Amino acid sequence: MSIMKKIIYSALAIMSGLFYGCSSNWLEIKPKGEADIIAIQSAQGVNVLLIGAYAVVDGTHRNYGDGAVWASAVSNWVWGGVASDDAYKGSNYGDQSTINPIEGFYADANNGYVINHWFPLYDGVLRANDVLKALPLAADMKDADKKLAEAQAKFLRAHFYVELTRVHGKVPYIDEKTVNPSVVPNDHLLWPEIEADLTFAAANLPATWSDKGRATKWAAKTYLGYVYMFEKKYDLAKAQLDDVYTNGGFTLMPSFERNFMIADRNNTESIFEIQYAVNDGSNGSGNGGWGDALNYPYGHTGTCCGFYQPSHSLVAAYRTDATTGLPLLDETYTVASMLPYDPTGKTVKTYANPVDPRLDHTVGRPGIPYLDWGVQDGATWVRDLSNGGPYLNKKNMFKQSEKSMATSTGWATGVNANNFRKFRKAHVILWLAECEAQAGNLARATSLVNEIRNRAKASNVVKLADGTPAANYKVEPYATTFASKDYALKAIKAENRMEFAMEGMRFFELVRWGDAAAVLNNYLPVDGTQIGALAGKKFVAGQHEIWPIPQQQIDMSLDATGKKVLTQNPGY
Repeated sequence: MSIMKKIIYSALAIMSGLFYGCSSNWLEIKPKGEADIIAIQSAQGVNVLLIGAYAVVDGTHRNYGDGAVWASAVSNWVWGGVASDDAYKGSNYGDQSTINPIEGFYADANNGYVINHWFPLYDGVLRANDVLKALPLAADMKDADKKLAEAQAKFLRAHFYVELTRVHGKVPYIDEKTVNPSVVPNDHLLWPEIEADLTFAAANLPATWSDKGRATKWAAKTYLGYVYMFEKKYDLAKAQLDDVYTNGGFTLMPSFERNFMIADRNNTESIFEIQYAVNDGSNGSGNGGWGDALNYPYGHTGTCCGFYQPSHSLVAAYRTDATTGLPLLDETYTVASMLPYDPTGKTVKTYANPVDPRLDHTVGRPGIPYLDWGVQDGATWVRDLSNGGPYLNKKNMFKQSEKSMATSTGWATGVNANNFRKFRKAHVILWLAECEAQAGNLARATSLVNEIRNRAKASNVVKLADGTPAANYKVEPYATTFASKDYALKAIKAENRMEFAMEGMRFFELVRWGDAAAVLNNYLPVDGTQIGALAGKKFVAGQHEIWPIPQQQIDMSLDATGKKVLTQNPGY
């Protein structure tokens, strides 16, 4: 376990009872504030507050309650995965039923996951703001140390606001100077404030830390580049991403799957990584990634609970052309695109045509070895085939030989020490390729995409017990420069999906590209033929790109006249 992780949990144990409750009523003005800040006006106090802010960068703390940590997990498996064409809720229909309206786009402002996404992230904002409040009072801190703490706090605050903005759209901006949060309106998207925090962080953070998990200038620049892309400021994004690409010192791991192995945490590709640890006496704090506690195989491995299952659409996206080894970019996704499978799970049907090898490092498929746990069968590894299909998530899972690095207490036996890689060089490469394509620099865009495809080609492939490849794997780089901007963007989007599938990005990328309505209204009726929860569901353009503001937050946002300050998003 990293030094950073040890510090987080010892500090958190001290501070949780002192400063932070688990109330969802974050808009209430609590009688803490000044007295608490005065009590810790020292370098040590600032450090405790800062570590407290880091402790919830993953969106989870068990004091929130399990439902909240699943809704606000940094992996965004609900909002970025289940809400997209990458994954189903999985499990059975009745378990965590409040996710069903998110999967089917009929959630309202009283939905439990909508509510529980909001307050843990505003708790993070509060913690970052408390650092900034305490800094001017810390007389024993040098100016340079204050600036370093300020940069970290602003990076973390920006992170929490990005998460809130991508899900809820316009949210109220609460900073360290806010006196009464109840009267702050949600009248604009917070990209300018987020940009300012990340710009300050990028200018004042170091390139590296001895404590893994702290924000660096390269993490801030990557985050800032992503924010610019969300705003379609591609020239500004390119400048940030190119700096990281050229000067950051990061290199792609030689084999794709090593980005998802416990043994390869904090590797040469990793730019910002959320640190997980287990069996250290602090399991109750949610330190091992409790936000994903539901998302492990239901059977055979002894883990729980069969949620977050890859979709037929995602698996079909990894098919490649038998001649060129390229993805099938021009095919419209239909039922015929799905790989063959037995809906009863009684048999395992194989697929002989070529697929990208990243498929079987991302998805557990019947008939294919699942890490070192053995060959996955058609039924006993899946909780409910009719609700989740035959496939399993793989990137978050530990090896059987690493079972000591998973939790050994309680029901959440899948929670493990496999860090969440928030940003890695592959993100920078593909986002930079997108910027180059938008600028018309097609040769460089092609070259950047081919870096990712050549890594996929050179990667290890999943093998059967006799050493033979488990499937017909074939992937090749693009042999010629992209012929047009439109074709380049189509290729980049396909690469983005294959590289980052099941990492909680897909829905937000579809929204960022303006593709959500077209893609999801094709996906829902197709996969709805296999998964009943999707049948008859529809994505409404102009509404479903974001989710509601929780009704209870609107009801508490009262001005001096009793008028509600927060406004609801269109369509809710």
